[in-house]
Amino acid sequence: MRDPIVREFLLAFWKIHILHHAGDGRGVYGQWMLEELSHHGYRLSPGTLYPILARMAARGWLRAEEPKRSKGARVYRLTPRGHDILSQLRHSLDELYGEVAAHERSPQKRVTATQSTTHRKASRLRSRRTAE
Repeated sequence: MRDPIVREFLLAFWKIHILHHAGDGRGVYGQWMLEELSHHGYRLSPGTLYPILARMAARGWLRAEEPKRSKGARVYRLTPRGHDILSQLRHSLDELYGEVAAHERSPQKRVTATQSTTHRKASRLRSRRTAE
């Protein structure tokens, strides 16, 4: 990645992606995560990914399990703190997406993040009432 500004933003996407997959119950390991990010068009080297995983573990977001075999992979799993962080990020992403996606619509149909959140809550309530 040559553009440091783009890299700075992508770094956040990579971390969110790591948290998401680390919380799926199976955990993640370095080589698998490199391949997963590659499927989404992100090209990271091990020299970029492994320090990210180590920092996320040091911050208490991930827990590293030592490999059972000498050549086994270190598996990273989401901690309770990591789960809280991921929940906050998902909420923030929902709001941001609502605002950014609204920008693509015509000015008459633009919805603010607050209106979008209110609309989603109202839709959920209607769905619950219908289900009852």
